[in-house]
Amino acid sequence: MTTTAMKREDVEVFQVSINATAQAIWDAITKPEWTDRYGYTGLVDYDLQPGGAFRMVAGPAMEQAGFTGVMVDGEVVEADPPHKLVQTWRLLMDPELEAQGFTRLTYEVEGGEGGVTKLTVIHDLEGAPKLAPMVAGELDETGAGGGWAWILSDLKSLLETGKPLAG
Repeated sequence: MTTTAMKREDVEVFQVSINATAQAIWDAITKPEWTDRYGYTGLVDYDLQPGGAFRMVAGPAMEQAGFTGVMVDGEVVEADPPHKLVQTWRLLMDPELEAQGFTRLTYEVEGGEGGVTKLTVIHDLEGAPKLAPMVAGELDETGAGGGWAWILSDLKSLLETGKPLAG
């Protein structure tokens, strides 16, 4: 399994190929019954229309780790199910990170040959220098997690095997 990360000025780009349909990947990104099963296991709530609200609240696993309430919030900029989702994204778990404000997050889902679908995550981190190393996975040894590469690897594992990496 390969997760590719490409770094540009203030932008993190991650790509992963997943043996799943575009709709399955879309559902795994936008439905709480899926987001509670991989990555940081938060429960997402999307109003999938331009200007619609986005939030992720702590799921049971996050609550066991001591986190509660809304962890991430934002607004939907563009939704083209199951191909593209653009939203704003603000991490609320830490006052310093919250103060950096909203960043822009884009999911691109492209169907490929043989049932393999490419998922690209583009996180524009302009104005968020403290958030950038976290989403890049550079703080994994501090317990901050493996960032987008880890989340996408976990998503891939869940969709292809029925089990997350840590499960």
